[in-house]
Amino acid sequence: MSYKILIINPGSTSTKIGVYEDETQVMEETLRHSTEEIAQYATIYDQKDFRKKVILDVLAEKNVDLSSIDVVVGRGGLLKPIPGGTYATTPELLEDLKIGKQGQHASNLGGILASEIASQIHVPSYIVDPVVVDELADVARLSGHPEMPRISIFHALNQKAVAKRYAKEVGKAYEDLNLIVVHMGGGVSVGAHKNGKVVDVANALDGDGPFSPERSGGLPSGALMKLCFSGKYTQAEVGKMINGNGGFNAYLGTNDMRDVVKMASEGNETAQNVMDAFHYQLCKEIGAMSVVLGGKVDQIILTGGIAYGEVTQKTMTEAVSFIAPVTIYPGEDELLALAQGALRVMNGEEKAMEY
Repeated sequence: MSYKILIINPGSTSTKIGVYEDETQVMEETLRHSTEEIAQYATIYDQKDFRKKVILDVLAEKNVDLSSIDVVVGRGGLLKPIPGGTYATTPELLEDLKIGKQGQHASNLGGILASEIASQIHVPSYIVDPVVVDELADVARLSGHPEMPRISIFHALNQKAVAKRYAKEVGKAYEDLNLIVVHMGGGVSVGAHKNGKVVDVANALDGDGPFSPERSGGLPSGALMKLCFSGKYTQAEVGKMINGNGGFNAYLGTNDMRDVVKMASEGNETAQNVMDAFHYQLCKEIGAMSVVLGGKVDQIILTGGIAYGEVTQKTMTEAVSFIAPVTIYPGEDELLALAQGALRVMNGEEKAMEY
């Protein structure tokens, strides 16, 4: 049986929507929201009706018959820590999205909007692999101080999607593989996927792990402590150094890897050093995750926007291929990943998870 799926993926200043027939895209639109429009609302949740109207208006404009939709799926938000999977939008899940259990972000609206539109047309609604997916091994939670446990917040949707894509392509079950997945975008995350669970990964949101185009990565603790108490910066300013103005932005004033590669090729030594350090830190983290997996790694997967770059592909493959073969899935197709998550439940491949 074929299923028609409506997908809703809210971002800070846009809402991406898509209509798929199984895994085939029928329509995709990015609905831009101006700063003035967003500024009218005191909270993320207050934007709900505004975004819903925009979505329904565009669907009507594109002649999408809502009665033809079989399932609606939204991007998951900052819920409590949960295992990976596809979750039905239950009242408890919706309430935690509304209050922002682990913080406020536009993605919290994904499940809420999916649920409301699905209720109108009497079809099921889901979220898939939100950033708070937590499958860490107990030993990976200890940081060195009980006041600061390690937390799993990472690019779960794309990491899980490419891991399952690789498993399908090689004719094996995701649960039977040991994989290291490296997501490289504005933030980066390196996950150890052991038998279907991400048993170790850094908190990519808070800037842990390797640095990225916009995030500082793990910083020297003593130096960070002194900077925080220097009186020069507010908490918000330090937070921005870690997430937003860290990494490439801090060193080179750009968050675009293509700019860094161009500067390096033109003889900019700082750019060359930053690029080398970026690859070095990611490869070092891959090495660490290979130890987490006991040295038994079936495949290393490079993904995210930066994985399009030939320099990154060549440098990282040469550095880590002694650990395991490397597969590259450039980009991040979130709409397709959400569609696939819903399809696995609709087709009976997986059961919907209970929140």
